[in-house]
Amino acid sequence: MVQTRLLDASDAALDAAAAMLRAGQLVAMPTETVYGLAGDATDDHAVAAIYAAKGRPSFNPLIAHVVDLDMARSLVEMPGPAGDLAAAFWPGPLTLVLPLKPGARVSALVTAGLPTLAIRIPAHPLARGLIARVGRPLAAPSANPSGRISPTEAQHVVDGLGGRIAAVLDGGPCRVGVESTIVAVDAAGAARLLRPGGIPAAQIAACLGQDSLTQTEADGSGIESPGQMLSHYAPRGTLRLNASAPRPGETYLGFGPDSGRTSEETGLNLSPAGDLTEAAANLFRLMHVLDDRGADSIAVAPIPETGLGQAINDRLRRAAAPRD
Repeated sequence: MVQTRLLDASDAALDAAAAMLRAGQLVAMPTETVYGLAGDATDDHAVAAIYAAKGRPSFNPLIAHVVDLDMARSLVEMPGPAGDLAAAFWPGPLTLVLPLKPGARVSALVTAGLPTLAIRIPAHPLARGLIARVGRPLAAPSANPSGRISPTEAQHVVDGLGGRIAAVLDGGPCRVGVESTIVAVDAAGAARLLRPGGIPAAQIAACLGQDSLTQTEADGSGIESPGQMLSHYAPRGTLRLNASAPRPGETYLGFGPDSGRTSEETGLNLSPAGDLTEAAANLFRLMHVLDDRGADSIAVAPIPETGLGQAINDRLRRAAAPRD
């Protein structure tokens, strides 16, 4: 067990975190989506340590976080549509799964042996400042034990991974609150949605001049990108979705003004105003609160399957899935 340091957002703290990463240690960093568990993506031992710290299956690939397009282009091929998406949404909560360049300087453990690499430029200034200081891509899955609730605050990381990693860089609460949208673009330029996330799929389709985006669902095998495991993002308690009201013994997680009475009793409402952006930002934070309260059975109000609601419902369905 190691002593996990909690670092502030100062330049000195960024310098210290960068030195740890260059030495092969792991540092949790804030992004606009969730906190990521960062390690040097060029270092096999550091990447293996990420899998070990999280208890993550080695067939589940990682996202490489880069500081700019030049670093991205040194690692992956970018067919025309990928360049269009990068120009529109980077820096930001979009991950592109792209053909890996021959000889790209990235550990094969990051790609889980696939011929593609999941890559993005985060928008959070601390994340970008850290990558720039390290001068290498950082592999950074969510900074939580595998399959559990993603962290949106530094304390969530300490609670889940304290004693397993070198440090946590505290950048405050994450603005978006759900992980990035993942889109695969193949060598021929065909785009597919692999995971709903912080950018609604409709916006991505519009950028590509399409009415919609084909979604590829994983069945637990043949994983192409992070976030495709059937059971994921799970609290300790069981979830019942699309519940208009709680049953006896259930804790209610509301959404919208119609959840008024029950959500006032528990104090848990993803967005009393029915705002999906607010709900996405609150989702994992309130799931951590449910864990802290020892909620064994959780009923979740219906969430519209539009815009960011697609990402929220994706996380809820995986959180409610049967567990091994």
